[in-house]
Amino acid sequence: MSYNPLDYENRYIKKQDKEYPEKLKHYVNMPSGFYLKGSLPDPAKKAVAIVGARKCSPYGEQTARYFARALALNGVQIISGLATGIDSAAHKGCLEGSGQTFAVLGCGINVIYPRSNSMLYKSILDNNGGIISEYDLTTPARAFNFPTRNRIISALSDAVLIVEARIKSGSLITASYALEQGIPIYVIPGKITDSLSAGTNSLLMQGAYPALSPENLLYELGISFKKNEEKTISPLYDPSLSKTEKQILSSISDTPSSLDEICQRCLLDIAKVSSTLLQLELKGCIYQPSPGLYAVSYC
Repeated sequence: MSYNPLDYENRYIKKQDKEYPEKLKHYVNMPSGFYLKGSLPDPAKKAVAIVGARKCSPYGEQTARYFARALALNGVQIISGLATGIDSAAHKGCLEGSGQTFAVLGCGINVIYPRSNSMLYKSILDNNGGIISEYDLTTPARAFNFPTRNRIISALSDAVLIVEARIKSGSLITASYALEQGIPIYVIPGKITDSLSAGTNSLLMQGAYPALSPENLLYELGISFKKNEEKTISPLYDPSLSKTEKQILSSISDTPSSLDEICQRCLLDIAKVSSTLLQLELKGCIYQPSPGLYAVSYC
């Protein structure tokens, strides 16, 4: 289902306008004005940028959603770029947490890129978020626009969280802007053998902070974590799970596994495993990143 961006009003916010964010005024090379649909981040609330790889892993997507949802439930606004992968997961997670999320585009605000994010674009606006761009209204998505817009993503934020990034990644450009702006950088640690973690692990070696849980990040932002509104990151600790469900769940990780692989690990017959997987999926403990493959859900 597509969506027409012209259904929402455009505004142009100039640097001398009262609405122009104070955060942007603190840094050099910020735009003299920008186009806006919807609202701007509330300066009285904390905002976190969540960015990462477009071609992310299922684990990266789930982690971005999990962090964004937990942060949103605790009143944190989420800033990202509406790209596929981690950006989209961050926006969706924030909306699941009934939060406000804001997308800074590398094209005009009357251009939805990628087109597959048409309904996500609409959901952002329908939930009091905003679509922001320094480019003219109908400017198409061009590769060289995206690194430049990243300086705005970081400048609007109180912290930047990078979930997955290759060694040459636009997310590392966001990190470099954040470093120049004095904004703390948090990173989800990854496997040393995974190319999607090469960039993030490199940032950790350079002094970025490891983000081990939403609670950890909220503490750094000076916000008390609402424990009762988030389930634990490991569904294995759910007391409602049966012994068989826990046995099968313990054999599943963030790396997608087939039914046959799970049966071999559990030493259970295929009918038992298949029916239990269905129950675990209905309970939200696992999901299928692609048909016939199962991975742990953190959301």
